Amino acid sequence: MVDRITVEINERGKWLRVPALQVGCTKLIVRGRLLRTAFVLDEDWLDRETDNPDLCLRALKEEDSSGVRADLFTFAQKPPATTPRYQYPLEWQSTAVVRTSSFKGWWEKLPQATRKNVRRAQKHGVVVRVCQLDENFIKGLVELNNDSPFRQRKAYLNYGKTFEQVQKDQSTFLDRSEFVGAYFKDELIGYLKIVYRGEIASILQFLPKASHRDKRPANALIAKAVELCESKGIPFLTYGLFNYGNKGDCPLREFKIRNGFEEMLVPRFYVPLSLRGSVCLKMKLHLGLIGILPSRLIALSLGARDSWLSFWRLTSRRGRIAERKGA
Repeated sequence: MVDRITVEINERGKWLRVPALQVGCTKLIVRGRLLRTAFVLDEDWLDRETDNPDLCLRALKEEDSSGVRADLFTFAQKPPATTPRYQYPLEWQSTAVVRTSSFKGWWEKLPQATRKNVRRAQKHGVVVRVCQLDENFIKGLVELNNDSPFRQRKAYLNYGKTFEQVQKDQSTFLDRSEFVGAYFKDELIGYLKIVYRGEIASILQFLPKASHRDKRPANALIAKAVELCESKGIPFLTYGLFNYGNKGDCPLREFKIRNGFEEMLVPRFYVPLSLRGSVCLKMKLHLGLIGILPSRLIALSLGARDSWLSFWRLTSRRGRIAERKGA
C-alpha cells in the first residue's frame, strides 16, 4: 500500500515539513534541485533495511506521486551486510565501524596514546555515565552547543539554540536510544547519543566541549559506548563515514582511526528514474562535489575556509577586547 504523507525532517539544524511517500513501512522523501534524489527517511538510524525496493521504485514512477517526483532513488544495505543483494547500480559506501563484541579486544588494539587519553580523563576526575533526557541534561546540552560557534572548522548549526529547540532535536528514536554524558564535577563537558539498530549501534550525535579538550572527554565517551555495546551483546558500533569522497585525511577521520574505527564497505544502490537521473549517474554527479572534485582542489578549498575562519576568530577576539576596554 502506498500513501502520500508529510513528515518532519531536520535540515541544516532546522525542522521542516516535507511531502513523502509511505510504501509499506518505508517512508521516502526527495531532496535536491539539479538532481532530485529520493531517500529512505532516517535510513541511517532504522533498525531494518528497506522493505521492498522494487515496490518503492514502482511507487516513485507513478505519475500521481508528483509531490515526491525524483530523478534518482538511492538506498543502502545496513551494516554488516556487505554482499550486494540487488542488481541495481551501486557505489561502495565507506562506513566507520568498531567491532564491539569484546571491549578488551578493542582496547588492546588501540594506539598507546589513545589509551593514555582515556586514563587521563579518569585522572582529571571525568565521570562518564548513561543519562536521562531530563531538564538538567538538556540545560547541559544548551551550554555545550554554545561553547563555540564553530565545530570541525565550520559554522556549528546548533549554536545559540533555545532549551525547547534542543529538546526537540533530541526527541528522535527515544525508544531505542541512550544518552551518554561526560561530567567534570557537575558540568556536562561532552555527550553522545547512541541509537540501537538490532545487531549494530550507531552514534547519532557526538559533542565534546572544546574548552575542556585537555580532559579528553571525547576518548572517554567512545570507550563508554564500546563498553555499552559489549554489555548488550551488540557486535558493531558505527560512526558515520570513514572516508569522505575524495577529501582524503581530515581531523575527524584521524580521530576515528585513533579510537579503533575501521572501514566497512557496504553497498549503496542508485537507480535512475528519469533521463536526467541516468545522465547524472553516468557523470557521477550523484556523488556531490567531494565525490567528483580532485583531492588537491578540495584541500585548497578547505585551506581557504580555514584561513577565513582564523581571520574571523582574530577579528572577533580583538572586537571583544576593545569592548572591554571601552567599558
